[in-house]
Amino acid sequence: MSSNPTPGLARFNAAADRTARAALREACASEAWGSRLLDRRPYPSTDALFAASDAAMAELTAADLAEAMAGHPPIGRPTPGDATSSREQRGMSAAGDDLKAEMLELNLAYQEKFGHVFLICATGRTGEQLRDAARNRLDNTPEQEREIVRTELGKINRIRLGRLVEDAADPADAAEGARP
Repeated sequence: MSSNPTPGLARFNAAADRTARAALREACASEAWGSRLLDRRPYPSTDALFAASDAAMAELTAADLAEAMAGHPPIGRPTPGDATSSREQRGMSAAGDDLKAEMLELNLAYQEKFGHVFLICATGRTGEQLRDAARNRLDNTPEQEREIVRTELGKINRIRLGRLVEDAADPADAAEGARP
């Protein structure tokens, strides 16, 4: 991403708090994360926004992480009508029925063990890579998974923030584009 300000970043910086909060909520369901990013506006660059996102992510409590994860559908089952989750999970769309069924079983086993959805930055990953990651992560402890989830959520947030400040005509349009 660019270290120079973009027109989208300028619009995000200038947006009313309510509008900017709604756009941030589309990027991450954690209220604490969104509030921290709002409090640090204006951002001189996309890199500064990403750094603030990373810092806010590092500060999230277990409850904040749970709130953030609640905004993500299971891998292989994007929310109907949600362009963002469909785009991010594109690797599963071409998967065969056997792989989709296996991913469903892994999602259920993961959720039973850890109490939340299997969260991974799925962008650019194939169905097989997502399945393998789910298999491998089932062996982790809850503490290990919490930190992996924090890292994966940070990656997702950076991608979504990048789309917000690079592509959107304004933050409200970005929020609408995420969920048509």
